[in-house]
Amino acid sequence: MGRNKFSQQEVREIGKLLRLKNAGNRAQQKQVRHQLRVDYEFSISDFNEPGKAFGEAELEAAIQRGAIMILDDATIAEMKEKRARDRARDEAARQQTAIEQGEETDWKAAMKEWEAWENKNSESLTQ
Repeated sequence: MGRNKFSQQEVREIGKLLRLKNAGNRAQQKQVRHQLRVDYEFSISDFNEPGKAFGEAELEAAIQRGAIMILDDATIAEMKEKRARDRARDEAARQQTAIEQGEETDWKAAMKEWEAWENKNSESLTQ
């Protein structure tokens, strides 16, 4: 599930992308949907009726029924920062669990070991 809170500027940009999607061929539509998900965390499936096209009119309808909220730019910026911090925290926790379970290598620790080994060997070569 993506976001449901956007700034007015983001809503305008999403509307423009939806126009492009509905006017494009299958490959272009796929590209626009990807851009909506990645750039705006906007997932059409969160707001549309299954089997129906989703365009600017449906976007406006979702705003009118309260499924999409328009907030000020500062609030949206704070929300994005919090989401980024939460994602980073969750990814660090996932990585730590994977390292503890032996599913991943702790590359930071491995790099430190490598640099220590390399420094030790380069010092012995210079003596």
